[in-house]
Amino acid sequence: MKIRCDIEVDVVALELYELEVTPPRDDFELEVKRASQAVRSGEVESIDRARELYRRFGVDPTRVRPSSEALLRRMKKGEPLPRINSLVDVANAMSVQLQVPVGLYDLGKVRGEELVIRLGGDGESYEGIGKERINVAGRICVADADGPCGNPSADSRRTMITTDTEAAAWIYFLPMRDDDIDRTAELIAVFGRGLVRMVP
Repeated sequence: MKIRCDIEVDVVALELYELEVTPPRDDFELEVKRASQAVRSGEVESIDRARELYRRFGVDPTRVRPSSEALLRRMKKGEPLPRINSLVDVANAMSVQLQVPVGLYDLGKVRGEELVIRLGGDGESYEGIGKERINVAGRICVADADGPCGNPSADSRRTMITTDTEAAAWIYFLPMRDDDIDRTAELIAVFGRGLVRMVP
């Protein structure tokens, strides 16, 4: 897997392989409680970094929210951490605590040899997960040879993670501390049963 940035963003990309993605696991409840407690106590990271990323590219983060902040707002209203599958659950738990948007892409569904982080062109959009069309014109997006398949607010149905996923790209849309990357890899190993390599 290759990642190319055509815009000035400092992302952290991980390639996940030999995955065994399962339906939501009961033994993930401790991580769910940890995320919920962090939200209740205000011990999550600041939302400012993700908001600044959006503003840098002319997007108002109060109108189009980073996925990490949208998740935080839902949980502050008392809604539970969404449970989707064993890998997406890890991404949601890490994203809400670190307040960094996470993109997840099934590499078996990605077209071409690389994912490109760029600004969406005029009229570019894709079908979101459980949503209508996601417009990415003028916004940060992740694209493969077939066009955009995600952004820091919403991933696409086309490349979404399922229990059939065997390899995936995980993108943190902001720089990360080494210990947070290590923690991510640990959780992926336990709950995704997968191996992780950093993508330069």
